[in-house]
Amino acid sequence: MSKEQIKDLIERHLPGAGLADTALKGVQLFRVTEAIPCVPAVYEPTVVSILSGTKEAVLDGEHHIYGSDKYLLCPMTLPVEAGTPRASKADPLVGVVVTLDPRMMRELTMEIETAASGNKQPRGGSPSALALASWDVGFTQALLRLLELLNNPTDLEVLGSGRLRELCYAVLMGEAGAAARRAFGVGNEIARTIDYLSTHLNEQVTIDDMADHVGMSRAVFHRRFKEATTMSPIQFVKSMRLNNAAMKIAEGMTVSEAAWDVGYQSSSQFSREFKRMYGQSPRQWSNATQVSERLN
Repeated sequence: MSKEQIKDLIERHLPGAGLADTALKGVQLFRVTEAIPCVPAVYEPTVVSILSGTKEAVLDGEHHIYGSDKYLLCPMTLPVEAGTPRASKADPLVGVVVTLDPRMMRELTMEIETAASGNKQPRGGSPSALALASWDVGFTQALLRLLELLNNPTDLEVLGSGRLRELCYAVLMGEAGAAARRAFGVGNEIARTIDYLSTHLNEQVTIDDMADHVGMSRAVFHRRFKEATTMSPIQFVKSMRLNNAAMKIAEGMTVSEAAWDVGYQSSSQFSREFKRMYGQSPRQWSNATQVSERLN
């Protein structure tokens, strides 16, 4: 019943198609009524919950298709392709995106690990990239309680941060909790490296720079990075740059501006790598893409 209540809340606050911010910072509602192919996107640390329909995210060639039986956890910034290729008016995609506050997630992870210090389980290696998790009772109730705040501005103002914390806790304790705890807990070197890269895309960052940033040898860093993201560090940087550039071009930036903005000093190299990745030149992409009709 709780899922139906969540869906009713979303449809009440978003009766038509679109992506809408809410009064809860970091919480967005979406409704898609037409098929949209997968296009380049950059996912921030988020939880995506679907109440009807299906959504798709592609990371390094691996397709993650999910609906109302699973929610998606993205515990770190990742270059993906995302879309809604099966959405229609008869079967719309309805859901909610919650951006994860890294500071809150780190604090909760530390509290959980401290509280469970007498019964710790092995942490495993690097954080996982994308993880799908079943809707358990804790997560479902926490999401419902969070969205119920949209009905009352006073409740939202007083209880908003607490309900977000409750949802984050449910994620950390759920099926994807191990991936989340590895990304936000002690030893989260790969997630910290990705945060660093995300703010230095326009700089020429080498593997040695990345390894030094987290105090690892080049070989160990390369292995752990690929375990976490499925990509080598160089592949990851290239995908991040090209995906960011594709999004900037779709939003109206010129090809040369987008290339420069993400760290390319040669427009011809940018065009070659862009076409190799997306199958069309940056100018063809610019002409074909209509960002106002796209939901990532």
